[in-house]
Amino acid sequence: MKASKGSVSIGLVLIGLLLALPPAIAQKRIAFQTLDGRRLRGPDIDRLVQQLMDTARVPGLAVALLQDNQVRYLKTYGFRNLETRAPLEPTTAMYAASFSKAVFAYLVMQLVQEKRLDLDKPLHEYLSKPLPDYEAYQDLAGDERWKRLTARQCLTHTTGLPNWRWIAPDKKLRFKFEPGQQYWYSGEGLQVLQLVVETIMQQSLTQLSAARVFTPLGMTRTSYVWQPAFEANYAIGYDEQGQPLPKRKRTKAGAAGSMETTPADYALFLAAVMQNKGLLLATKAEMTRAQVRIPYRAQFGPLATVAAPDSNRAIRLAYGLGWGTFDSPYGHAYFKEGHDDGWENHSVVFQDRRKALLLMSNSSNADKIFRELLAKLLGDQTTPWEWEDYVPYNAGPGR
Repeated sequence: MKASKGSVSIGLVLIGLLLALPPAIAQKRIAFQTLDGRRLRGPDIDRLVQQLMDTARVPGLAVALLQDNQVRYLKTYGFRNLETRAPLEPTTAMYAASFSKAVFAYLVMQLVQEKRLDLDKPLHEYLSKPLPDYEAYQDLAGDERWKRLTARQCLTHTTGLPNWRWIAPDKKLRFKFEPGQQYWYSGEGLQVLQLVVETIMQQSLTQLSAARVFTPLGMTRTSYVWQPAFEANYAIGYDEQGQPLPKRKRTKAGAAGSMETTPADYALFLAAVMQNKGLLLATKAEMTRAQVRIPYRAQFGPLATVAAPDSNRAIRLAYGLGWGTFDSPYGHAYFKEGHDDGWENHSVVFQDRRKALLLMSNSSNADKIFRELLAKLLGDQTTPWEWEDYVPYNAGPGR
């Protein structure tokens, strides 16, 4: 798939300012050095990305490369809407999915460093009534394990709650494991923490995120709820067969996955985290250090509790506070993904090398090219792609 004429290159971002350059100029100036010492230029990136998108049938993809903790390259490829042939652009609103959790963790850690929230204090002590007395949590009545829930458990995915209650046949919310017992990815746990944060601060997540994250960092087109400003330029998601999916314009903020953002905005956020903006160095280190090991073969599905091969132990795969972590030949790394039907996002930061890669796509097929993009654009051969289920498009029967 060829990049559209509307594609925009943005390069050499200094001190949080995105400087838009014409594509020809940007391609000449960009010289990104990968983890393994290769030098990439704009045309090299274009050829690789466009070939992979075409082969895997990915309609739109955004790529950002960060070096020296700053955005060095940001370009969008393909289309935000195949029917109208509208191009995907750096300012196109895209569904962030679980990138929402990373932003929420950043916000929560601000409250921790201000001593408004204790990571290990039982969450119910911050509430004005028992958790089951809230309508959303009445299913937990009679099971007092909710009294043991903490912010640390919510952010490390060790609450024992399911990812989403609606996955259960009866749609009821129940504990799957004892709180603190093991890693089990849980959007429900993040939603409990959102309730507590909103109670403590007496403000909504929409208000808090705008005041503490989006406005200070210059993320002008990001919100946990749909904004009228998104209407003029937003992406539609596409399934594996290339069929468009209905665009959900969320009106209820959810810490676990309601955020809408743009490639330019989320690249700014990633750079801010790398630069320790808004967080003390010790707070950022606590957020991104390994806190609970992940010894399982997959993040989701039936293999999510099956013991993993040695590869997981070799990279010390773990979860921090809102971010996954692993060790590599290039030092410690932290990452966050975002998945939903029609949307695939991935970000990874190699903190010792001050480099990162951001990928955002409006296609369910995009995760099939993530492994190759990580390896060839960043030199990252360590990301646990099997655990992530980033099975390459040309691997396995039927692919």
